[in-house]
Amino acid sequence: MRQFVFLLFIGILISLSSCRTDFVTVPSTGDLEFSKDTVYLDTVFTNIGSSTYTLKVYNHSKNDINIPSIKLGKGLDSKYRMTVDGMQGNQGKAFNNVTILAKDSLYIFIETTANSADANPADFLYTDQIQFDSGANLQNVELVTLIQDAVFLYPKRLSDGTTETLPIGDQKIYGFYLNPNDPVNGNELHFTKQKPYVIYGYAAVPSGKTAIFDAGARVYFHANSGIILTSNASINVNGTNSSTDKLENEVIFEGDRLEPDFADVSGQWGTIWLTDGSTNNQFNHLTIKNASIGMLIQNNDGTTVKIKNTQIYNSTNYGILAQTAKISGENIVINNAGLAGLACTYGGDYTFTHCTFNNNWNSSSQVAVLVNNYFLGAVPEEKNLVTASFNNCIIYGSYSNEMILDKKPGATFEYQFNNCLLKFNNVSNKFTNDPNYQFNTDAVHYNSILLNTAPKFLNVSQNKLNIDGTSAAFAKGNAAYLIPFDIIGNTRTLPPDLGAYQNMPFPK
Repeated sequence: MRQFVFLLFIGILISLSSCRTDFVTVPSTGDLEFSKDTVYLDTVFTNIGSSTYTLKVYNHSKNDINIPSIKLGKGLDSKYRMTVDGMQGNQGKAFNNVTILAKDSLYIFIETTANSADANPADFLYTDQIQFDSGANLQNVELVTLIQDAVFLYPKRLSDGTTETLPIGDQKIYGFYLNPNDPVNGNELHFTKQKPYVIYGYAAVPSGKTAIFDAGARVYFHANSGIILTSNASINVNGTNSSTDKLENEVIFEGDRLEPDFADVSGQWGTIWLTDGSTNNQFNHLTIKNASIGMLIQNNDGTTVKIKNTQIYNSTNYGILAQTAKISGENIVINNAGLAGLACTYGGDYTFTHCTFNNNWNSSSQVAVLVNNYFLGAVPEEKNLVTASFNNCIIYGSYSNEMILDKKPGATFEYQFNNCLLKFNNVSNKFTNDPNYQFNTDAVHYNSILLNTAPKFLNVSQNKLNIDGTSAAFAKGNAAYLIPFDIIGNTRTLPPDLGAYQNMPFPK
C-alpha cells in the first residue's frame, strides 16, 4: 500500500510538470551578453554558401527573460540566415518572443550565401547585424564576410540529363575538358590573377594544348577535384618571386574551404595528374597545399618535368609521386605527407638540387624520400632507375629513417647523394650490411654526407623550413651544384647551405 501511494505521488508530479506550457518571464532590459561582439564569417566565393558560425547569447540575471525580437538588420533582404535554438523563424531572418531562462544561454547559428555585387565595392565586405530587441533596449552583434568573385569551372550538364565525364583508362571520372573558347569564361586554358578560380571535378587539358598559369593566379579545388594533363598536353606554371608575405606573385593551388580551421587539413582535393605522354611540363613558384597527392607524374614522354621554387604541404599520401618519370627539381620544399614526401618509383630519371624534404607526419610508415625501381601491380614489374641524384639537399623528419632505397634485381638502380643532410638512424643495426646504406664507405653513391644532424628548421608545424647560421646545413653545400638564388630569391653565399633556403637570422 505504501508503495502504491509513493508511485501515485510521483505520477501526480509528472502530470503537473507536463501540463506547464509557459514560463513567468520578464521583458529583456538590454543586459544580454554575447560570446563575441562581431561574427566574422570567413571569406566565401560568390553564391557559394559559407560554413556555419556560432554565437552564444547569455542571460546572467536571476529572471527568465523574454526577448521581443531577434532579427537581421537588413530584414528579409539580408544575405545572412540564422537559426535560434533550433527555430527557423521567418525565413531565418526574424524571431519573436524568444525566451532565455535565468542563468542560461541560447545558441544562434549563422550562415550566408552572397554575391560579390552585394558587397561594398571598396573592400568586398558584406555586412549586417543581429538586432536584439529595439529602442532603448537595442543590442547589436555585427556580421562581416569577405566575398570573392571567382571563375567557376565544372562539368557541364548534357542534353540527355547526364553530366560530363572524362575517360581515364577503363574508367570515367567526374570531370571536363578545359575549353579555350568557352562562351562564358573565354579561354579556360589561361589562368590569370584577375579572379580566383574554383574547380569542381577534374579539369583536363586537351591533347596538343597547354594550360598556362600567370604569376599571382589562385586556384581552389573542391573535394575530389584536380587537374589532368592528357597525352601530348602541357602545363606551364609561371609564378615569380614575391616581395611580401601575401605571396602576390606565387601561383597557389589549394582546397576551396577558406576557413582558418581548414588551413592545414590534408586531403581536401585530389591531385595535379600528369598522365602517360604529357609533355614539356614546367612549374615555377607554385605552392600546393592540402591535396591527396600534390603531383602525380606518370611516364611522361621523355621530356623533363621541370619543377623549380615549388612548395608542397600536407598531402594525405604523397607530395610528389613519380612513376617512370623524368624530373629536374630545384629549390623544392615538401613538408608532411602520409606515405612519402617524394616518391620516385617504378624507375625513371631524377635530379634534385637544393631541395628540402621533411616529413613529420604522425605515422611510423612515413618517410621523406622513397626511391624504387618496381611496381607491385597484378603482375609485378621492374623498370630501370636511370638515375636518382640528390645534390645539396636536406632529407629529414620525425621518424628514425627518412629515406628508403628499395631495389629489385631485375632492373637498373642508379642513385647518388652529394653533399646531403640525411636522417637515417640504423636502429638495431638492421641496415648495417645493406649495400644501399653504406654512407661512409660507398664513395660511388655517397659523397660528403651529414648523418642525423638537426637542420633546426624555423617552424616545421607552420611549414617554415628556413634555416639560420646555427643549422647543421649551414655552409655544407658543394659549389659545383650551386643554384644561385634560393626558393624566395635570396642570393646564396659560398660555400652554399644545404636545402632550398639560404640561411637568414630567425625573427625574434
